Amino acid sequence: MTKMITKNKKYQSFEEIETDLKILKLKKQIDGLYLKNNVSDLKDNLSVKNIVSNTFTNIGFSFLNPKTRWINLIVDYAIYFLLRRKR
Repeated sequence: MTKMITKNKKYQSFEEIETDLKILKLKKQIDGLYLKNNVSDLKDNLSVKNIVSNTFTNIGFSFLNPKTRWINLIVDYAIYFLLRRKR
């Protein structure tokens, strides 16, 4: 079980302080890697290639369910045009 580092913790030695600092540094690195991975996934998901691919996939599946066909097309094209405008 991991010890939680609290704001008002009273340290008995410099070794305890250094240990907590190492733990915080590792947590920061893990959070940074997690964020970097999420940003990379987001960029991949919002790429023009992926949006176009998803559009054609949605068109194919939408023929099975006509109610969602127009909604999927509108959402995909809206995202595509918003991304093009920001460039």
